Amino acid sequence: MEVEWLLVIHGLVTLLVLISFICGQWPIFEGTFIQKIHLFLTFGACDYFRRFVGAVFGQRGSDALFCVEYYCCDRPNPTLQVIYLGIIGASYYFIVESSFKYIPGHYLGEVHRYMSLLAVGGGILLFLLTSFSDPGTVNAVNVSHYLSAYPYDNIIFSEKECPTCKIPKPARSKHCSICDRCVARFDHHCGWMNNCIGEKNTRYFMAFLLWHFLLCLYGAVAIALVLAGRLKELRVIDILTVYYGFEKSFSSLAPHVAVWLLDSYNTQILIMVFLAIVSMLLAGFLAYHTKLCVTNTTTNETFKWQEYLSWKRKVNGAKASAAALKESLGELNHEKKHPVSKWKAFFQRSGLEEVEVVMNNIYDKGMLQNVFEIVVPLSTRQSFLQKKSKSG
Repeated sequence: MEVEWLLVIHGLVTLLVLISFICGQWPIFEGTFIQKIHLFLTFGACDYFRRFVGAVFGQRGSDALFCVEYYCCDRPNPTLQVIYLGIIGASYYFIVESSFKYIPGHYLGEVHRYMSLLAVGGGILLFLLTSFSDPGTVNAVNVSHYLSAYPYDNIIFSEKECPTCKIPKPARSKHCSICDRCVARFDHHCGWMNNCIGEKNTRYFMAFLLWHFLLCLYGAVAIALVLAGRLKELRVIDILTVYYGFEKSFSSLAPHVAVWLLDSYNTQILIMVFLAIVSMLLAGFLAYHTKLCVTNTTTNETFKWQEYLSWKRKVNGAKASAAALKESLGELNHEKKHPVSKWKAFFQRSGLEEVEVVMNNIYDKGMLQNVFEIVVPLSTRQSFLQKKSKSG
């Protein structure tokens, strides 16, 4: 029983850490212990570690730590790529070692041995394709074509020059400080891919997220079916009801079945829970980026719009406040001349309420066209290439 409780506690702690790390900054968790764990994981732990290194090893230790941090966080490096390959390789190895001996089983056929290998291989292929594909690098040769492909909206994008590349900066592009290049329709720099996600490889990134979500879901369901098959083949339910006299109901049998599974197949359960948690996280990422794709918005633009709308609301709020103050002063001066009905004053709309700002995304061309732009990027179309040859 001690092992079972350790596994349960391990799973709960792992889930808490993952939720805190990924979702701790959400407004719903503001002021809760989940936000505190998030702040510790993202800022506090690193800060305490820096202080510890500085106190123990002095300035040399701090300088060495800074070099490692610069290499891992501020320059292109394959660290997270190696970790990804290690995670997927180790997970598949443990699945093969712990579960393949029960395949074929009562619910799974022999084909799943080969399907799982193809599924993992497809995931690695999409990972490599996203990692090493051109995200849409903007240079002096193609900058004019990107300028015509993505017009300025003069709201979050206006005409300017990239101070590093010394070329005009097309709308929706950004200079990535890590890769040291301008990327068209820049979404974000992905450390796991060691590459930017931009105009040309967003389709591969979306395929990677979808494939890995389905891969983790498939793995969790397959292991669950393996365990269900073992329950059936070993007639565990019959043994519990006939020989031990337990009532044949879910509430009566579930605790005993869970204890038996944790005792006999703890490795499979750990892997299954891990895959289920990762699939839920991937589902969240996939849903978020799908929403961006169907509205023709990028992660970078989302932050820009948030900053703009926040600033615009403050400006409009200040104008409305000034107008309301001016109106109230005017009413005081003419109160005796023009008395206002109490009912009219009650239902009269305040100028302070009229400060709503609407996001005007000129790049949103409708869901079908937006998705088509992801699947077939503008720079790969014949019209873009024809403009290139004409201008050349």
